[in-house]
Amino acid sequence: MNKLYQAKHELWLDILFASFAINDKQIKRELYNFSTIEFRHMKWVGDAVLSEGDDYNYDRTKQLYKRETVFEILRTLIVELKKTSALYGEDILSQRMITDESYMINHIASLLEKRENDAPITAFNMARKYGDKNLPQEQSDALTMFLFEESYKEYELILVYAYMQARTKNLTHFSVFQDLIDESHFHLQSFGEMMAKMGILALPRELHEMTYIVKDIEKFVIDGIAEEEAAKEMCKSLSGAIEDEDLKRFFDFVNYQESYHIELMKKLL
Repeated sequence: MNKLYQAKHELWLDILFASFAINDKQIKRELYNFSTIEFRHMKWVGDAVLSEGDDYNYDRTKQLYKRETVFEILRTLIVELKKTSALYGEDILSQRMITDESYMINHIASLLEKRENDAPITAFNMARKYGDKNLPQEQSDALTMFLFEESYKEYELILVYAYMQARTKNLTHFSVFQDLIDESHFHLQSFGEMMAKMGILALPRELHEMTYIVKDIEKFVIDGIAEEEAAKEMCKSLSGAIEDEDLKRFFDFVNYQESYHIELMKKLL
């Protein structure tokens, strides 16, 4: 089951980052929806591991597949989905995951039947140019740094809060963790798509177990509030440094969301 959990973690990332890399809005949305299903699979597998008195971790070995066309990405996803299916058993959860992924495979295969769905992938070209916006070098550098740091932070928070949520029996804590997981999913999606637009899409680094195995929850929450305060300052700093009005509004928007995250975390105290 631990091996299966790692495979599901990696498959979630495969599909999620494929959705970031592909520009076609319909395919992007479909893959992102599939990634949310894979994340639920992770949760259910994790619950099954814990119910057996065992534990899981967030180790991973896979790196991001940097493909050059949409079809190369889609073919890779089919391979990875089929590879993971070899780890399933005969239980009801396995049957659910098998039928979900059978649909995903068939749907992705149908996309490959239409040549018009293929297109070049620019998410890895290192152009560091944000769409049609001509940002000065120092603003582009600041945006690049922000996206790398914050995409890791959101990935980290998703996994840490999910790890803690799976182990709490307090309904208020469970609800707050769910809100924070959902918010971090949205931020990771936003930052991932911005990275792809700049040609710098990359997986966040792997989490060390000391990040998510929390011994002192009160200290964890207090440190988390301080981290959110730091993120707010980064958003305000970036909003002030970037002259583009659309980007300024976006970072102000994220800044205000971080403010509410702090209030959610105070509930945990």
